[in-house]
Amino acid sequence: MDIKEHIRYWINSAEHDLETAETLYAAGKYDWCLFITHIVIEKILKAAYVLSHNNDIPPKIHNLVRLAELSSITFNEEELLFLDQINDFNIEARYPDYKFSFYKTCTKEFTSEYFNKSKELFLCIKSRIV
Repeated sequence: MDIKEHIRYWINSAEHDLETAETLYAAGKYDWCLFITHIVIEKILKAAYVLSHNNDIPPKIHNLVRLAELSSITFNEEELLFLDQINDFNIEARYPDYKFSFYKTCTKEFTSEYFNKSKELFLCIKSRIV
């Protein structure tokens, strides 16, 4: 696939997952909403990677800060800090030792804050790609 198709693949996949996160949020499944939100940001950063690396396949990593660093997009300190914070959603939702504690952390208010900021960041990154 050419670079435009490759970027579109990652964007479409991220948008699909964002719809899933919206559904999970509406259903009150806040921990899973934030887990999927991490995946949304990961995929849009992989689209940025493809753009920055002339259609190379993105690395099979989940660290959002590292993916941001590997792209040609400039992120400010606040954005990088936020990426670092939502990195935890990937780990804490996956592993049983962390999962129960993460579940208790994911109140509606907590999830609303991070979900809304994540959607804003998603749109911001997307606008830098397309």
